[in-house]
Amino acid sequence: MPGGVEVVPGDLLDATSLSAALAGVQAAFYLVHSMGATGDFEAQDRLAADHFATAARAAGVQRIIYLGGLGEDEPGLSAHLRSRHEVGDRLRAHGVPVIEFRASIIIGSGSLSFEMIRALVERLPVMLTPRWVNVAAQPIAISDVLSYLREALTLKAAGHAIFEVGGPDRVSYGDLMREYARQRGLRRLMIPVPFLTPRLSSLWLGLVTPLFARVGRKLIDSIRHPTIVRDPSAARAFAIHPMPSSEAIARALRNEDSAFARTRWSDALSSASVPPPWGGTRFGNRLVDSRSMRVAAAASRVFATVERIGGAAGWHYANWLWTTRGWLDLLVGGVGMRRGRRDPARLEVGDVVDCWRVQAIERDRRLRLRAEMKLPGRAWLDFEVCPDGEHARLTQTATFDPVGLWGLAYWYGVWPLHQLVFAGMLRGLARAAETNAS
Repeated sequence: MPGGVEVVPGDLLDATSLSAALAGVQAAFYLVHSMGATGDFEAQDRLAADHFATAARAAGVQRIIYLGGLGEDEPGLSAHLRSRHEVGDRLRAHGVPVIEFRASIIIGSGSLSFEMIRALVERLPVMLTPRWVNVAAQPIAISDVLSYLREALTLKAAGHAIFEVGGPDRVSYGDLMREYARQRGLRRLMIPVPFLTPRLSSLWLGLVTPLFARVGRKLIDSIRHPTIVRDPSAARAFAIHPMPSSEAIARALRNEDSAFARTRWSDALSSASVPPPWGGTRFGNRLVDSRSMRVAAAASRVFATVERIGGAAGWHYANWLWTTRGWLDLLVGGVGMRRGRRDPARLEVGDVVDCWRVQAIERDRRLRLRAEMKLPGRAWLDFEVCPDGEHARLTQTATFDPVGLWGLAYWYGVWPLHQLVFAGMLRGLARAAETNAS
């Protein structure tokens, strides 16, 4: 948790829970919608906005900053966009000044629209595309949205204000899909068809990408409407120059690499209350298989055992399977398992370990290996050692960033074998460390 940050719980559907969360607050951000909820999401959006604005006025909040959706108020507007606009009206109705931003497609991890683009492009080599794929939009990078939200804290404005925000490009979902595919090195064929109605599109979307089974119809209903910036007042009020959509996609992918590198899977494991799903945990586009074990040895001894992995020491379980995998890799032009390692006991960044290369190392704490074998994607193997009383906890994490449908097929195809090999490797490392400590 960053310094100076206080976390206070509150439930927007429970008005009595909000007073403590808003006590002493001068400016409040409202970044909520209920589209993924069961039941009438518009009614829940109205109730949540009324509760929040009433509590904000009672707490003396001086400004509410709200992120809504871009789209013209017109007959036939989708329920999603209509609700986004209505939430702004509800917030304004209670007397606290509201700065409302209306944005089109937001490009970045976690954005519903971006995740839909990612899921379709990664999974479908051939796509039958309905008319809504060609509707004009003005996407904006998530980092630019955050810049607008931050600057709204100090904006000199009396009363309410509405700003339409978007990047410099006018593109369609189809354009964004093609650009995402290009940056991921994927070839995708898009065939336009006239018969995919929003309802049929939503059913198809829910089948191909289960994440969208609940929100598919609501999302596609809103996609049917152009989301173009028509009011240029944001450009006059803010010194922000949004990046093009191609750069926004590239930055989203880079930021995922950076965020993943900072993630500590030992924390994720210790806080999890349910076992991981079949195929591992999804982190952006990555698939993660992580396991942990307490080892009856000091942390330094456990890490020393991990640091000797590969080469003549082997992989502590089913070395014949690793050898077979190496020969298969050689057959397709890969490096195989024959490279060994430079030093039997010590590793440095850049060192080769059989078919892996050391990407990062923190002595007595963490080792990250990146695969150099032929794969339909990118793969990493992490080991993290943490003190656990007089002993240590060893966490092993295998991660795969699949490229396209072949990447997903590869991961799920070898998943049962990974459960055998990686679990055996973890046990073997633990036994070796405990033997060396005795």
